[in-house]
Amino acid sequence: MEQLKRTICRLSLGLLVIYVLTLRFDIRPVRASSSIYIRADGRIDPLTANITTTDQSTYIFTGNNYEEIIVERDNIVVDGAGYALQGAGPFHYSKGICLSSRSNVTIKNMEIKAFTIGVWLNHSSHSIIQSNIITESILAIKQVNMSSNNSVCENKITGNDYGIELSHSSNNTINENTITENSGRGIRILNWSSNNIISGNIITKNEWLGVGIGYYSNHSSVSGNKIADNGYGVMIALWSSNNTFYENDITDNWGGFFLGGCSNNIIYHNNFIGNAQHVVNETSDDVNFWDDGYPSGGNYWSDYEERYPDAVEINDSGIWDTPYVICKSNQDNYPLMKPQNPLFGDMNYDFRIDMKDIGVAALALGSHPTHPRWDNQADINQDGRVDMKDLVLIASNFGKTSLD
Repeated sequence: MEQLKRTICRLSLGLLVIYVLTLRFDIRPVRASSSIYIRADGRIDPLTANITTTDQSTYIFTGNNYEEIIVERDNIVVDGAGYALQGAGPFHYSKGICLSSRSNVTIKNMEIKAFTIGVWLNHSSHSIIQSNIITESILAIKQVNMSSNNSVCENKITGNDYGIELSHSSNNTINENTITENSGRGIRILNWSSNNIISGNIITKNEWLGVGIGYYSNHSSVSGNKIADNGYGVMIALWSSNNTFYENDITDNWGGFFLGGCSNNIIYHNNFIGNAQHVVNETSDDVNFWDDGYPSGGNYWSDYEERYPDAVEINDSGIWDTPYVICKSNQDNYPLMKPQNPLFGDMNYDFRIDMKDIGVAALALGSHPTHPRWDNQADINQDGRVDMKDLVLIASNFGKTSLD
């Protein structure tokens, strides 16, 4: 009987160990079965990888690759030549391209898909991520640990959980990318990441957020972006200050601009159009600046005339005489009467050319400067009369939006 008890005890203990080990295995990320290396001495390892080089400076894909690529060499170009770099799925933990303590590496012309992180830069600098398609990953591009002076440009980032993230990384440029239809954020700058430039991007249809800056991230510039149809268009929060936002189209988002726990940021010459709420200000005591003074002006607000029907223009300046009040501590002192850089022929300033614009111009058809129906804006070719030539010019852009 005693022997039987000991046997049962050992069996139970063995089953328990197997169970615990199985649990440990289940929660660990599954890594790719192998990796491709571009070694410090210029070798490609393994030689069976679909990559070739003739000078150990430029590495060109010769077909699709299915393992993560770890770059150990500086001053090189990795050109996908239109081929794919594909992982086993975002939950099989891997990084598509891994740059750790690297300098002057260019990654271009490839489709990167189905990784946990598409491109990972750790303590890397002066590198370029250009003209790639990054999709089906948890995070498309991540820069961490003092990665600086890098450029992320002309990429299409779509269908990921998150787009681009910078953490503890400064002096980087994110420009002319299309960042769309990601389920979380488009761009996020956080954790003492400063002096970054975000410009000329199309940032649309990201479910939660277009652009976010937070956690002590200061002195960055966000300009010339098309930020539309996101949850929140822009979010700045958590002790981030002295960032500048200008000449952005912030349109048709649920919340155009969210502020929470931040101050001394400058927001001017932006177009706020068609957002369910133009500004969501969580902490009304924090002061930010919403104009560039007179006569430069502030922002264009599509609901301005509805809110301030008695406002008039200041001395032919294109600026309204009544401030646009955001909350008790924030207001645009010099709101603009017209959008910045409107579409050619956009008569009603809604950033799309449709029958409404042709209808507005048609109301002035046949008029001239002394005519009671004269509308200088409808005189598209500026010949001193509104005629069919002007309507044809508007119609030539029919269907276009600010995102085209």
